Amino acid sequence: MKKTVSAVAAAAVLAGSLAAFAPSANAEGGRIAAGVAGGLIGGMLLGGAIANANQPPPPSVYYRSPPPAYYEDEPVCQIQQRQYWDGFMWRVHNVQVCQRY
Repeated sequence: MKKTVSAVAAAAVLAGSLAAFAPSANAEGGRIAAGVAGGLIGGMLLGGAIANANQPPPPSVYYRSPPPAYYEDEPVCQIQQRQYWDGFMWRVHNVQVCQRY
């Protein structure tokens, strides 16, 4: 409502100031003043329509958990093949070897 009242007041002040200078132009019986007034009124209508257009909805709220207060290094693990003697022959098995830095 405030926007509408201030827009009408601004348009009235602008139209009044232009109407004060229109008689001094003395061009074709006031046709220039009518064109200026028509342009101002058309601009007000278009500006009001654009200002009152539906706005897009606000973005949805996205919550992200805060980072942990402490940081613990994860051990670096690798799978390695190790050979062992079972008393009869050499055998190979996979062993997980972890190193902590």
